[in-house]
Amino acid sequence: MKQLILIRHAKSSWDDLGARDFDRSLDERGLLDAPEMGRRLAAKDIVPDAILVSPAIRARATASLIAPELGFPSEEVQFKDELYLASAAEMLKLIRQTPDHVQTLVVVAHNPGITELTNRLAKTYINNIPTSGVAALQVSVEQWQHIDNQALLFDFDYPKKRESLSA
Repeated sequence: MKQLILIRHAKSSWDDLGARDFDRSLDERGLLDAPEMGRRLAAKDIVPDAILVSPAIRARATASLIAPELGFPSEEVQFKDELYLASAAEMLKLIRQTPDHVQTLVVVAHNPGITELTNRLAKTYINNIPTSGVAALQVSVEQWQHIDNQALLFDFDYPKKRESLSA
């Protein structure tokens, strides 16, 4: 049994309209939301064995804020060019290459790929995983190469979820 934690990057800034998409940084809300989501994952005893991240600035920043909350060494975060704006199929191809000793894998990337992959693997329908949103899946495989649409979505969380519950 493996765990796949899919995370959409935190809210990015649109202050510099001339900036390349790849180079957009996090805005103030993103800088607050990402570590909060890391703390929520840690409270659920999520302990990653590997973290794969899109090399885009906003995804890198998200991972750099989440990893310490999970006690994961930032120097072990792996940046994968294939994750930049990847489709669900492209992400799945990369996930299938994960070494089998990895029991809990975290992937930080972009929409629509993150939402589409969650829906595909869990046979569910989530309209949109918001920024800093987390879809936690339990996968009934021993080898990542066999991952397909047999996952169980055991948690779906995002920053405003708690705000709306406490309001």
